[in-house]
Amino acid sequence: IYQQSFRSVMAKAEASWLLQPAMATAEVEEGKMKHFNGGMEKLDVERSRFPYCIVWTPIPVLTWLFPIIGHMGICTSSGVIRDFAGPYFVSEDDMAFGKPVKYWKLDPGKVYSNVPNAWDAAVHDASEEYRHRMHNLCCDNCHSHVAMALNLMRYDNSTSWNMVKLCFLLLIYGKFISIGAVVKTWLPFVLFVGVILTISLAVHLH
Repeated sequence: IYQQSFRSVMAKAEASWLLQPAMATAEVEEGKMKHFNGGMEKLDVERSRFPYCIVWTPIPVLTWLFPIIGHMGICTSSGVIRDFAGPYFVSEDDMAFGKPVKYWKLDPGKVYSNVPNAWDAAVHDASEEYRHRMHNLCCDNCHSHVAMALNLMRYDNSTSWNMVKLCFLLLIYGKFISIGAVVKTWLPFVLFVGVILTISLAVHLH
């Protein structure tokens, strides 16, 4: 069923036609804003604009216990976030669980699809597909939505993107937007572990 659905979305993607995005080749940090040479797009943390990026934010309680698990979205060429926020709903420019704390900048030059404006077409088509899907935390979730977009655009000449691969690659290549973002992600886990260790030590000494 999934293969038939994927083929259907791929067929729709081939027919998509949006405006051709500007290509980005480098980023230069200027305070809270970064510019991508070769185009008009800018990474603007204050406005939550992350062109050609995968973004991530913590999920209360779940991320406190497992810091590598959180909510993921993918951005258009203009930086607008699209994320599978719940059953039959893909949010636009209003990320579930709050603004991103981490981003992974991808290279639009690694998109191998022949569809015009392949990046935005893939993000759009994956979002339209997930508007008709039930959210499943373990099997078909926000990571799966991002994976479908990357598969549709054949990012890095691959159609084998999945939620597990994205989870670990974001852990490796993702960048926190600030020190505060690091604290927001890891402090609850550190406190939780500290409490457990303190209780265990107290029981042992008693």
